[in-house]
Amino acid sequence: MLALFGCASGDLNPIHIDLDFARRAGMPDVFAQGMLGMAWMSRAITAWAPQNRLRRLDVRFAGITHLGHRITVAGEVAEIVDMGGERCARIRLGNSNQYGQAVITGEALIAIDAPLQQG
Repeated sequence: MLALFGCASGDLNPIHIDLDFARRAGMPDVFAQGMLGMAWMSRAITAWAPQNRLRRLDVRFAGITHLGHRITVAGEVAEIVDMGGERCARIRLGNSNQYGQAVITGEALIAIDAPLQQG
């Protein structure tokens, strides 16, 4: 998965796909690209609300996703806000591993009353 995502995203940093390189850099093994975790977070958001309702997605990379980690993406509506005359839900987001450690934290703005995209 890491090599395929690296090719698709252009992130071919060897620390994600070359075990010897990762070990020389002081890591026990290769680890997932941060953008892969962000992609999982984005898919969770767009599974909940259509992509045309997404107004903003901000993330902060907070940790490393090591091989074998089970990542959980969670979100909660923090508040309803008015953004330029449009009602939006501000969603707090997080990716965490099976130990409860934050890997990515973030926030999304989802338009509540936007029309569904046709097509």
